Amino acid sequence: MFETQWIHSMDTMMALRLLIAAVFGGIVGLERGRGDRPAGFRTHILVCVGSALFMLVSMYGFDVVELDGQHRLLLEPRRDSARIAAQVVSGIGFLGAGTILHEGLTIKGLTTAASLWIVSAIGLAVGGGMYMVAGVATLITMITLVTFHTIEKRISSLSNRDMQFLRVVANNRTSIVSEITDHLVANGAQPRSINVKKNKLKDQLFIDLYLKLPKGVKGQDLIRGLSQIEGIITTKMTL
Repeated sequence: MFETQWIHSMDTMMALRLLIAAVFGGIVGLERGRGDRPAGFRTHILVCVGSALFMLVSMYGFDVVELDGQHRLLLEPRRDSARIAAQVVSGIGFLGAGTILHEGLTIKGLTTAASLWIVSAIGLAVGGGMYMVAGVATLITMITLVTFHTIEKRISSLSNRDMQFLRVVANNRTSIVSEITDHLVANGAQPRSINVKKNKLKDQLFIDLYLKLPKGVKGQDLIRGLSQIEGIITTKMTL
């Protein structure tokens, strides 16, 4: 009778932990889903609940055995609580890597990958019964994603006042991209990111660059010099 009651009470407790993990994961997922991120509301819930489930299996999955058609509780637990849960820490990296996009020299999705990583940790904490720790971690995560994002944008706008966007359309030929960047660097411009797209129909390249122009460096002079490079069709610079 005691064993049956213990199993039922444990089932209720574990189900409650999975529900709490779904709530915490959903809170973070709502913020990520607003910006049409690679991983949104449902993904974060699944990661958090999955991590909690792995932790529960690690902690309790090997303590109950079936003997003679009845479930019996082992008097001496034979579990290693860290074995399965530890695989979540390494395994989540594969999922996070899938959200990172590389475009030219620009990398996107790092914050979403980090949110998946912290959500998996929150799920492990909930699965281990550390509700307060998981709640505080969720709160810190939301403050970081929402409040700090605004602060980060303000700081970035202050530091990027001298940033210029340059689009170059050129014929597709070998080394033309390196010639463009060499010219920009030689004349004082500092390329921050480069994205190259190819128009196969016209055999042309669309080269988008974000440049930081120190004081004294004029965009008109850069464009004038670029027009002298063989294969350049058009150049356009905007703030």
